[in-house]
Amino acid sequence: MTTQTPIQSSKATYVPGTCNIGPDEIKMRMTAGWFGIVATVVVGAILFYLPVSPWTRLVLFFPATIGALGFLQGAFHFCVAFGMEGLFNVTNPAGKTESVSQKEFRAADKKKAIQIIAYSVLIGIVVAVGAVWL
Repeated sequence: MTTQTPIQSSKATYVPGTCNIGPDEIKMRMTAGWFGIVATVVVGAILFYLPVSPWTRLVLFFPATIGALGFLQGAFHFCVAFGMEGLFNVTNPAGKTESVSQKEFRAADKKKAIQIIAYSVLIGIVVAVGAVWL
């Protein structure tokens, strides 16, 4: 097994399965998180106001999951899409990526990406089911 040697810069460090984005990318993920939470609140308020079945509130799963995904990626300094595709960007401006060449690094990144997706989906389910029971 190859040792996980981080790729460092003055701003951030790529660490396989731990951190694959720097400050510019983190800011974008946090913005997506805020978008998701605002959409969840707005859609939720509309659904609570309208005379619709409580089961209709299950649609809150989607914006809640998007919000959770954005915030978790920002908090973990890890982009799910980059992790699945074998990319990272810790030093470049947002949108410019570099490839991860080591197979074991790519595997660690995929594992972390799947973990973040699972957490996001779980949060989306909890929010949606909670909204049905309110």
